[in-house]
Amino acid sequence: MLNLGFTEWDARENVQQNRKLFQSALAAGDLTLVSLKQFHSDVVCVFFSAPHEMCSGDASISQTPNLLLSIQTADCVPILLLDPKKRVVAAVHAGWRGTLQRIVEKTIGRMKMEFKTDPSDLLAAIGPAIGGCCYEVGTEVAAAFLSQFPNAPEWFDELRTGDEPNPLQWLNQFPPGHQPPPKSVRLDLRKANRAQLLSAGLSQKNIFVSNLCTACRPDLLFSYRKHGSETGRMMSVIGIRAKKIIRALGIPAKNNSV
Repeated sequence: MLNLGFTEWDARENVQQNRKLFQSALAAGDLTLVSLKQFHSDVVCVFFSAPHEMCSGDASISQTPNLLLSIQTADCVPILLLDPKKRVVAAVHAGWRGTLQRIVEKTIGRMKMEFKTDPSDLLAAIGPAIGGCCYEVGTEVAAAFLSQFPNAPEWFDELRTGDEPNPLQWLNQFPPGHQPPPKSVRLDLRKANRAQLLSAGLSQKNIFVSNLCTACRPDLLFSYRKHGSETGRMMSVIGIRAKKIIRALGIPAKNNSV
């Protein structure tokens, strides 16, 4: 598989060559690749021209032709947005922190503010990510989501916040104050972000969701949860030519790293 992210275990020149191969496969070799310093935030970068240095953020928006906006993932949710009427595109990286901070809703808000986008015109693609079948988080994460979203229970296999009473604590023979930590819960990030897209005004028929789970398909996808720091990064991109829009969700090709 082609690693498209700069990691400690892969040489920088290998990744640069892999990115050239990736863009070539999309017939987008002549576009300027715009990457972000992602840090699980709700920061949205708007590009009116090719940047001179990398922007720190987890979403990008542009109406400028020949820029290829990119997001790197290895479990988190990649979301590509297209306004075909205003010819505006956006790429969003949503981990649990970004999802909790409503990064995709904030990105749509910036599209409305900067380019007069009507959310009902938007098309959205949610790419491969770790699924609700595999993504375990602590009950403190569940509590944080419950405090922000009334429909949060729909995104968890069972919503436990760690504050539930346990009337049988005396049976485990632990002294008071030394109870074992509560069991983790499973979160469906794709479902959570789809709900935010609907809340932002997108039509249900305009939202496309991949059912590929990164942790279930290590033969095809990179997964940080599955392989730790030795895993690679996938890339999802979207951009505008003078007369057409290029978009691709990052499923790496089955080739060895160059």
